[in-house]
Amino acid sequence: MALTQSQRAIIEKARSLGGGKQGVALDGAACAFLVATIAHDLGLLDQFPEWPRGLPPLFAPGPVDQLRLPGQDFLDMFERLVALAPDADTYFACLAALHKSRLKYERILQGQPVPTIDQVGPRGLLQYGTVSARALAGFLFWRKWMYDIDNRAAQETGYLFEPIIAHAVGGASASAKRSPIRRQADPRSGRQVDCIRGERAYEIKLRITIAASGQGRWQEELSFPLDCRASGYTPVLLVLDPTPSPKLEELARAFVASGGEVHVGEAAWSHLEEMAGKTMGRFLRKYVREPIRLLLEGAPDGEELPELVLSITRTEFVATLYGEKLTVRRHPQRGKAGEIESLPEDADEQIPGP
Repeated sequence: MALTQSQRAIIEKARSLGGGKQGVALDGAACAFLVATIAHDLGLLDQFPEWPRGLPPLFAPGPVDQLRLPGQDFLDMFERLVALAPDADTYFACLAALHKSRLKYERILQGQPVPTIDQVGPRGLLQYGTVSARALAGFLFWRKWMYDIDNRAAQETGYLFEPIIAHAVGGASASAKRSPIRRQADPRSGRQVDCIRGERAYEIKLRITIAASGQGRWQEELSFPLDCRASGYTPVLLVLDPTPSPKLEELARAFVASGGEVHVGEAAWSHLEEMAGKTMGRFLRKYVREPIRLLLEGAPDGEELPELVLSITRTEFVATLYGEKLTVRRHPQRGKAGEIESLPEDADEQIPGP
């Protein structure tokens, strides 16, 4: 069965270089690994007896760039898989986007330069004299480096998280520039939307805590359902973590008052999986819901944090916690430490639509 234009676009997106200086393109061996992974996830490996068995899972320990299946005809594999499972092409699009983001972040860890004394030196005045100058300088360098890589993680997650969920449930994310949701205060301006499906506009949040990110930002959150209703859309709030908070209650009331819907915790996941259908519901459970659940369950309790030992050399970064070592090969890049790439204009098109 010949591939459709949409399926060919999915393949080209996976093979294309991602945005930014550290963008990643998937070659045939990486794509073949993803196809075999999907066949395993969907219980279809028996249909392909000639494909290798015992492949590591996507979230296996070790370097992400070693997840490959060389010596296979990827296009033939892909064509045979989508003939058996109609939604396998969407599964591949989402899995490829996730894999490319993980590969890119591995490159960020490998290449993020150590900061310079010019960047961190003046900050030492706040703690100067508490320890030796040598010890304080080392702490300042570590603090800045960790801050930089955390910023990059936040950026890359924002680039991926909502679009991958939106595509999995048959919708699409929309940047402010392309959004059909207009601001009542300024109809010329659009609002970024996590997911639009039909006449529903979704706001997807991992959790809402009691802390507000500033009064102006909170008013932005509260005005979203009003802007949706004024633009002819039903606002829908999805909060994946059910932890109660006054802010969550306030935001939920705002959505209901605008004729919207609110789904929290188990109800939010059930709503997503219902929209996604059987195949993509499996993707959401395996690659989004379960990892998030395990991370929330494994979060440190209270104010105590585990002992952390860090080291960086010219060739390696190692973090040790709970007796486990996270090791990343290093080849630092020249440039400004902490330099953040701006999101590309097509951030809402990270995953091609159907």
